[in-house]
This record gives sequence, C-alpha cells and structure tokens, in this order.
Amino acid sequence: MFKIARTNSLSSGIHGLPHQEIPAQFCVSEGWSGDLTTGLFVLGDKAAAIHGLRENECGLLNFVRCYDPADRNHVLELFEQAATSSSTFCFSTTIILETGQRQPLFCIGESSGLEERYSGSMLGVFFFPRFLIEGPQAMVRQ
Repeated sequence: MFKIARTNSLSSGIHGLPHQEIPAQFCVSEGWSGDLTTGLFVLGDKAAAIHGLRENECGLLNFVRCYDPADRNHVLELFEQAATSSSTFCFSTTIILETGQRQPLFCIGESSGLEERYSGSMLGVFFFPRFLIEGPQAMVRQ
C-alpha cells in the first residue's frame, strides 16, 4: 500500500521531540494477542474500536471482516501459516469505515509455542496512521 493523504488535520510537526515520542505523532499503536488453543484474539480498546468491535475478545474473522476485500484472504492465509509454524509476520491493509473512508493499518506479529498440536499463541502490534484515506463512497457523498 502506497498512499499520499492530504488533510488539514495534521500539524506541521513538532521538531525536537525525543526519538521515542516521534511514532506517537504519526500513528496510534496498540498490542494484540491470540490464543491458538481457543482461537480467540484479544485486541486493545483502541484497536477494537477502530476495527468496529464492541468487545476486545473475538475470533480472527471478526476483526478481519472490516479489511479491504482485496486483502482479506491474504491476511487469513498469513494467519493460517503463522498458526502452523512459529514465525514472525507483517501485513498492511485498510479498514473500511462506515463513512466509506479507509483507515490504513500496519500489523507486525509473531507466533510461538506450536510444538504441540492445537496449542500456541500469537502476539503483535497494530499501527494506525493518524489520517484517513477518502474512499469511493465518501467521495460520492461530498
């Protein structure tokens, strides 16, 4: 995904921020975890809200449902592969909001503890840039 978003809501930036604070200027990040024994994932409050979920605990299909349809199967395949062999992974997509706008999403994760069948866990982090991309539906409404 390569996009340029133009918006008036972004500040021109604060120069001189300590390096560890710079990511917060550009994105919201939040961790998630998954228990492969139960198939349940736990998203942080912000991540769950951005995904349109009322509860933090959900199945994989619950939070992938809002992803760009062109990416959903690829993301599901990636999680399936990570669930069969301990690995690290990453992906990017967009979340399609009810307004038709799209929220970019980057995810980095890892799976571990898969030595025994039906066991293991996943751990990762979502990054949500602090801008939205106008979608076809949003442009029609304007």
